[in-house]
Amino acid sequence: MCGRFVAASSPTLLAEHFHVDEVVDDDRGPDYNVAPRSPVLVIRDRADEERSARVLSRLRWGLVPSWAKDPSIGDRMINARAETVATKPAYKRAFAKRRCIIPADGFYEWRRLEPRPGTTRAVKEPTFIHRRDGEPLAFAGLWSVWKVPEELAGTVGDDDGWLRTCAIVTTQANPLLRPIHDRMPVVLPETAWDRWLDPRADPDAEDLEGLARLLAPAPDEWFEAYAVSSRVNRVVDHGPELVRRVEGLALPEG
Repeated sequence: MCGRFVAASSPTLLAEHFHVDEVVDDDRGPDYNVAPRSPVLVIRDRADEERSARVLSRLRWGLVPSWAKDPSIGDRMINARAETVATKPAYKRAFAKRRCIIPADGFYEWRRLEPRPGTTRAVKEPTFIHRRDGEPLAFAGLWSVWKVPEELAGTVGDDDGWLRTCAIVTTQANPLLRPIHDRMPVVLPETAWDRWLDPRADPDAEDLEGLARLLAPAPDEWFEAYAVSSRVNRVVDHGPELVRRVEGLALPEG
């Protein structure tokens, strides 16, 4: 799964890296502890009859389907499982028509350790996972729009009366990360970006099957993982010290 991640790269850097045509952002600065409900940078392709444009803008993390009665449903929909994304009612429409890339500089998972001597309580060690080459990760994402009712106007959503939200697609962990957690975000290679973002309105079954094949674990050799401070557990902490290496169990080399 993915419950926290790092978004430290500037919109300018991300726009260049992901070949973005338009940036719609107020540049909130780096965040080393992005949590659900946060407004996160998302890359989408918008198409009309004349052209297609790639846009970088902010959506709230936690997908709220168009049919939802209340936006709080998004708190349970920060991740979409690759195995069921094409069939689960909350995600299948977004998978078919509203796919996006959520850029990140790394993510956190918590490795379960054996209880300390004299205790029975298991310890969870926070671990930071990022690309060895330092490049941003391209999480496969889905997005949705939800019409804000009058009674909630001004409390959620954009000025146009719509709440735009997103979720990260997860898959089975690769062998390197499996000792930490059995799930990991889908990290798309650059060769898959255009296909994943393709905004065609009505992809056929063959297209969707091809897209589903993209939702595989990324190779071990892309990643480095190491233990970090338990301060990551505090959602109020957002500084760069959160990704500093601390003494912990080392993972094998990829």
